[in-house]
Amino acid sequence: MATQESILAAVEDNSVRFVDLWFTDITGMVKSITVPAEKLPDVLEAGSHFDGSSIEGFARVAESDMILVPDLDTFTILPWDPAEERTACLICTVHTLRGEPFIGDPRNVLMKALKQAAELGFVYQTGIELEFFLFRQASGGDLAPLLPQDEASYFDMSTDMSQSIRRQMLATLAQMGIAVDSTHHEIGSGQHEIDFRYDEALKQADKILISRVALKAVARRNQLHCTFMPRPSEKLPGSGMHTHQSLHDVATGENVFAYSGDEYGLSETAKHFLAGQLAHARAMCAVLSPLVNSYKRLGTSFEAPVYVTWAHINRAALIRVPHISTGAESHTRLELRCPDPSANPYLASAVMLMAGLDGIRQQTPLPDPLEETLVRQDRTRLRQLEVLPTSLGEALDALSQDDVILAALGPYISDRYIAAKRQEYDEYNRQVTPWEVERYLRRY
Repeated sequence: MATQESILAAVEDNSVRFVDLWFTDITGMVKSITVPAEKLPDVLEAGSHFDGSSIEGFARVAESDMILVPDLDTFTILPWDPAEERTACLICTVHTLRGEPFIGDPRNVLMKALKQAAELGFVYQTGIELEFFLFRQASGGDLAPLLPQDEASYFDMSTDMSQSIRRQMLATLAQMGIAVDSTHHEIGSGQHEIDFRYDEALKQADKILISRVALKAVARRNQLHCTFMPRPSEKLPGSGMHTHQSLHDVATGENVFAYSGDEYGLSETAKHFLAGQLAHARAMCAVLSPLVNSYKRLGTSFEAPVYVTWAHINRAALIRVPHISTGAESHTRLELRCPDPSANPYLASAVMLMAGLDGIRQQTPLPDPLEETLVRQDRTRLRQLEVLPTSLGEALDALSQDDVILAALGPYISDRYIAAKRQEYDEYNRQVTPWEVERYLRRY
């Protein structure tokens, strides 16, 4: 546990000159206020005031004054700044002037969900597989046309620049105290994956927030552009953010999803949690796959799910139960495969958790799995299955009708989130694309 004293000592020992105070708007964009290092004692003591009136989904002008309250455990020094500009960062929660957690702060939404889990005796833990693309930059930083950094594919071993960049990324994350299990090349040219070590959900969300900034910084240092856009080209597969999840006993730390007497190694708690996520999957998509572009990935990209199903082996299932070897039951988990890396990590974790907890509370029955053998044998069953939304508009419709997911976000964020995303979707629908011009202009 970090303390004010340990942070101030680290600032002095490392000659830190500036401290960035990070938070997110409801869409997950990182916002930052920079203070000189000499102001840090005051910030640690009383927070930092800021005007929230211009932040997406925050306050109206009449109630715009907010306070950033740093989480001391998130303190890290940013390794990419030069010594004369050495900067540290602290992730903050947003409070009102009365000292109350601001209901429009995504980090507070996740903290509230985790508190509800704790009241039921659970700690929610996640492990993230973060996928992204690296593109070459032309002179002046121009990205057009899109040129992947390499021509490699899944797990390819090479001695080219991509190997070095991934190692630089892992080294940078390690300097920031972020533990990684592994990294490898993904199936698409220029596509990569980093697998983050299992951790409590709030810490994991903080790590994803920091890592998305760090990976972009490393790429920029190598004259590349790192993007977490779900599907940057129809010629390339999509990028996902597969999320492994489990609940643990708040007192003992024991994995309550594990039960060796079950065919799939799942306890009744795990089955109800899984069933809850299936029941609310369509509504969750508006948060887990939050962009117009997200639906160019779902259902059309390699290994991206279509059907609201679960399975053990079938990687096209929405939720997969990874195989656990005998003696490793503590690693029992559920892998949700629809999230993509553009999602707000706090809101994503909150809706995943609350959907699962609703399944536990309601004792929701788990439908039969859909393994690959059944897919090949029973096409009739496929036509009867519920499918994920095919557009952001359809996902927003599902969200607006799901009381559990709306409650997970809270009325303040849900109203503003839906309004912001409706506007985004409407703007998209008004666009006349090059495809339309090429196909229709001379034909009609």
